[in-house]
Amino acid sequence: MSAVRRWSEGMSSDNVKGLVLAISSSLFIGVSFIVKKKGLKKAGASGVRAGVGGYSYLLEPLWWAGMITMVIGEIANFAAYAFAPAILVTPLGALSIIISAILAHIILRERLHTFGILGCALCVVGSTTIVLHAPPERQIESVSEVWALATEPGFLFYAALVITIVFILIFHFVPQYGQTHIMVYIGVCSLVGSISVMSVKALGIALKLTFSGMNQLVYPQTWAFTLVVATCVITQMNYLNKALDTFNTAVVSPIYYVMFTSLTILASVIMFKDWDRQTPTQIITEICGFVTILSGTFLLHKTKDMVDGPSLSTSMSMRSLKHEEEEVVIEGIPLKRQDSLRKP
Repeated sequence: MSAVRRWSEGMSSDNVKGLVLAISSSLFIGVSFIVKKKGLKKAGASGVRAGVGGYSYLLEPLWWAGMITMVIGEIANFAAYAFAPAILVTPLGALSIIISAILAHIILRERLHTFGILGCALCVVGSTTIVLHAPPERQIESVSEVWALATEPGFLFYAALVITIVFILIFHFVPQYGQTHIMVYIGVCSLVGSISVMSVKALGIALKLTFSGMNQLVYPQTWAFTLVVATCVITQMNYLNKALDTFNTAVVSPIYYVMFTSLTILASVIMFKDWDRQTPTQIITEICGFVTILSGTFLLHKTKDMVDGPSLSTSMSMRSLKHEEEEVVIEGIPLKRQDSLRKP
């Protein structure tokens, strides 16, 4: 108790504000997944579903309510970093996984297998391990300094590799496997997201310096980062909508969180050279956290269609009901049932 008392007394008022904002951000983002999913289902009932290329959800007020909720959460998350260090704010993003999974179970009636729950826990533990051992944030004094880091050979190679993989996923794998393999849509979101976070950080630095009296809006680099942010965010939202409309929300949320967090940390290590300021012990601990994340992702992916139940018939009936609610029909054959039709 004395240690807890010393910890609470040691927190500054700014840290408390950052903590509250970070928790609020996770709550808003977790709720937004559910509200957007409800909006996507409602829009898909009267138009072309997002999972097969439709955009009828743009006319659905419920989807916009979810989007506004997500924007509020992201604004709160951005504000939290202005008050508290990243070591305090970033791990709390895992709360959005728990919130969305619980609400999906209650509101959307989406069941998460026992091993799926274990996988979710492993994802959270692994991500938290990485974040808790992350190095201190690099001090940046101008947007030109960020631009110099972004145009170094290492990060240019990473960005080129990401763009190449994203184009291959979009034009080759999405048409063939987007409806049956969850990693396709989420892979696009996560890869693009790792670039967008680096640009968001650069833009945030530019705005912070501008508000402090050093105008960064006169530099073309600021507007270049703004263009990258807009392009990446639009791409992320498009393919995240497709993932939510096609697959179980309780599975989409943690896998997206894991891949997005891992790739963002990798991009930050390359661009800001975070590991140059760490000891071998810290680096090994982060690698162990990454292995834990991979284990959790494997469990989630392998058990996404499994249902806990007292009997096989109950499990089969629940799975059949789920497919009836979420089936996608192309050329008269429900994609969610193709595998079962192939089996004797």
